[in-house]
Amino acid sequence: MSDFAEIILEGKSYKMPIVVGTEDEKAIDINNLRSESGYITLDSGYKNTGATESAITFLDGEEGILRYRGYPIEQLAEESSFIEVAYLLIYGSLPTQEQLDSFTNEIKIHTLVNEDMRKILDGFPSAAHPMGILSALVSSLTAFYPESLNPNQKKEELDLSIVRLMAKMPTIAAWSYKNSIGHPVNYPKNKLDYCSNFLHMMFAYPTEDYQIDPVVVKALNKLLILHADHEQNCSTSTVRLVGSANASLYSSVSAGISALWGPLHGGANQAVIEMLEQIKADGGDSKKFIAKAKDKDDPFRLMGFGHRVYKNFDPRATIIKKAADEVLTALGVKDPILDIAKELEEAALTDQYFVDRKLYPNVDFYSGIIYRALGIPTDMFTVMFALGRLPGWISQWKEMREQKEPIGRPRQVYVGEKERNYVQMNGR
Repeated sequence: MSDFAEIILEGKSYKMPIVVGTEDEKAIDINNLRSESGYITLDSGYKNTGATESAITFLDGEEGILRYRGYPIEQLAEESSFIEVAYLLIYGSLPTQEQLDSFTNEIKIHTLVNEDMRKILDGFPSAAHPMGILSALVSSLTAFYPESLNPNQKKEELDLSIVRLMAKMPTIAAWSYKNSIGHPVNYPKNKLDYCSNFLHMMFAYPTEDYQIDPVVVKALNKLLILHADHEQNCSTSTVRLVGSANASLYSSVSAGISALWGPLHGGANQAVIEMLEQIKADGGDSKKFIAKAKDKDDPFRLMGFGHRVYKNFDPRATIIKKAADEVLTALGVKDPILDIAKELEEAALTDQYFVDRKLYPNVDFYSGIIYRALGIPTDMFTVMFALGRLPGWISQWKEMREQKEPIGRPRQVYVGEKERNYVQMNGR
């Protein structure tokens, strides 16, 4: 294969280098296209544009492959912990026992948030969406740690900023939930592991002891691992773009949270539950809605089936299906909503219409079921997504800084009015 691509514009030839990734992904490097030819490329939504060269996550949607730093997601979900995966994503290699213990202990030291943050939290009405609170409080960390604003932090200073964010995010997330239901907040208990501590802060009451179910902890650990990174998606690209302006880690992640809040990105598992509630309200006849989904003239769509990127199957769904079954069995949940979900799942896995179109249940379908079974309200689903995606955002921001990437500045093709003269008010 040639090491360049030839582009002919207005009879003139321009040679653009070919870039090949370690997994044989091919790209045309057009960095000099505009300076040499005056042309730009137009790619709405950046679906065919590589914004960076990254060594963090490999995703092959056609083959159903997802790897973090080269490690298959199947192995990490089965063998690893969320904190170990976070270390892997952020620092590039699996930690030694000493490194993992140090990272874990550093996180535990910083789980408390400044008491003044409670005053900010108290300023939000109980009806405030938890994602809005999460974004605001993460951004406010820059006020409590102004040294984080320095774009050229030393390694030890950056590591501290990373640890603080990993440590405080579960506390802030749980507090946003407590605020939404008008309950007093729970402080972290550092004797607990990361997932257990979060569950304690979410569900414990001051009036009684809270028993942490190991099946639930295991399922949550898997969910967070499966959501930890997913290449250059909308929120991750947002984090990198904001960070390219030398914005701090905290403000960049806050922007990523806001991007994830968009229902087309992070709201898919919430949409699954809302769809199931719609079916239940209509009488609970899943077959009726399966037929509606097959009818091309019917606007109804099954949520949580198929994926924009994975054209074969979502490798994360296979893993989390098992966890969903374990949680439902262990908790003995009796919920007509989840019964409908199981009926839809069975249809999607056996009905030829869905099989032919590869409309398999995806990770959003099963994560919505698990969160519902755990008693997590639907408006907290995206917060859970953000909690899992945090190490991915951190690693992507860190990589962008280390590669000294230039400030992001997309181009456009202007299609507005040509030059025209200002018209006085009495002449309009």
